[in-house]
Amino acid sequence: MADPRRPDGQVVGTSKCQGGAVQVERVNAPDILITTKTAGDAKQAASAEHRMSLIDGLKSYPAAAAWSILISSTIIMVAYDTVLLNSFFAYPSFRKNYGVPSKKGYQIPAAWQSGLSDGSNIGGIMGLVLNGFMVDKFGHKLVGLAALAVLMGLIFILFFAPNLPVLVVGEILCGIPFGMFQGLTTAYASEVAPVVLRPYLTSYINICWVFGHFLGSGILRALLNRTDKWGYKIPFAVQWIWPVPLFIGICFAPNSPWFLIRKGRLEEAEHSLRRLNQKATDAEIKDGLAMMVRTNEMEKDIQSGTTYLDCFRGVDLRRTEISVMAYLIQYLSGNGLSGYSTYFFEQAGFSPANAFDMTMAQYAIGFFGTILSWVLMSRFGRRTLYLVGLFLSTTLLYIVGFLALAPRDDSSANWATGSLLLIYFCVHSTFIGPLLYAIVGEMPSTRLRQKTIAIAAASWSIMGLINAALTPYMLNPNSWDWRGKAGFFWGGFCFISTVWAFFRLPEGKGKTYAELDVLFEKKISARKFKTYVVDPFDATDDTWDVPK
Repeated sequence: MADPRRPDGQVVGTSKCQGGAVQVERVNAPDILITTKTAGDAKQAASAEHRMSLIDGLKSYPAAAAWSILISSTIIMVAYDTVLLNSFFAYPSFRKNYGVPSKKGYQIPAAWQSGLSDGSNIGGIMGLVLNGFMVDKFGHKLVGLAALAVLMGLIFILFFAPNLPVLVVGEILCGIPFGMFQGLTTAYASEVAPVVLRPYLTSYINICWVFGHFLGSGILRALLNRTDKWGYKIPFAVQWIWPVPLFIGICFAPNSPWFLIRKGRLEEAEHSLRRLNQKATDAEIKDGLAMMVRTNEMEKDIQSGTTYLDCFRGVDLRRTEISVMAYLIQYLSGNGLSGYSTYFFEQAGFSPANAFDMTMAQYAIGFFGTILSWVLMSRFGRRTLYLVGLFLSTTLLYIVGFLALAPRDDSSANWATGSLLLIYFCVHSTFIGPLLYAIVGEMPSTRLRQKTIAIAAASWSIMGLINAALTPYMLNPNSWDWRGKAGFFWGGFCFISTVWAFFRLPEGKGKTYAELDVLFEKKISARKFKTYVVDPFDATDDTWDVPK
């Protein structure tokens, strides 16, 4: 590891703490800062994080938890819009105004169903790519505020859309700020939280998805009996409720200290740390800064670039692969059906009212599943839960497929299918869904985190395009009419995902970002991450690793 003392360095500033000033040196460029005395302080900070219990973390970082929860709540809007659109395909008043007559009443043609879902995903991809550039330049806070301001204007297009083409345009444009929210929330949560709170605050994003889905389904269920245009316009109008209070709250949020250190703004990083951990002593703040600066410098030694292309170079290629696959498995494990659950239940033989009731039960299960995942993650970590979840999901999807071989009017088979799907969603919401954000928040390097998450989430959106193209045809009675037999299709991909996770998914539980950097640099096998001990802050040891 490179010596942090550079002979040609020039002291450019200090961060004043009672425990001693942290001197910084200029190396090659004014925005690249390193410390002259960080190894010991960084080691103390890492040791303190390892010793910290959940209760200690909540006592020390209540502000960090609150700000993370606030910014993550922007995902509620994304989830609400997603369930709104896909549930509209089973919504009588929406189908009457936008659909065409068929043997089962008015239906939105499968091509337009795909087009509407594709529009949101295309906009999301654009937003994610923009987010990767903008957050690195302006920070999470300013980008989040800008996205909220733009969204408030774009909702008008959805509300006043007179036909399906205008609705598609509105979904594309609204998808851009929605994509930006997806990119910045996980990164912000992972950068403001200590190691012990990291899995809880990142996986809280899954609760935001569940809450947005539940809220959307509840509003649609309440308006189900309205046959006029307000039956679907009111749900669109509800989207104006979110941006204003979120905008006001985020105005007061601190920037990520990791972002400020990457920009060379050390004093601002110190101020941000004090806001996140208001009970910390000056010495603890100094140690925390030292750990962040040291980690940043280690990553520059390993990989100096911060472009999108650098995500596919050297050790970062493996980290990008893991992040991308964690996102793709959200669809490959069969969860793509959840976005069409109301429509799926209806085509499986349920009445519209029962279909919405089953969907709301699904999202309630998702909420409690996420809470349960917090307990399980603290005990078993990410990798074990992920493998168990994928194995159970594969089994359940195949059973759903076999049940669909029964006649369509077999009510027992229909209710059995619905019950098994609820069990499947419980499994996904406990073992797979929440873990995505813990995994993606940990696996990228700190310098490439924002762009790695953007690539991974964009790959999820691309998979969403494929899912949106296929699923309506699978379920639509005027197309393939597979119904539950779609379980065979997704069950096969879920099995492939299980095999990948066994060989490629490492365990990040309890590891600091510097420790993860060393493990990836040393090309440690995914199955050995959990038991491999490293000391990245030992200034006298260039090997970095100590096998247990």
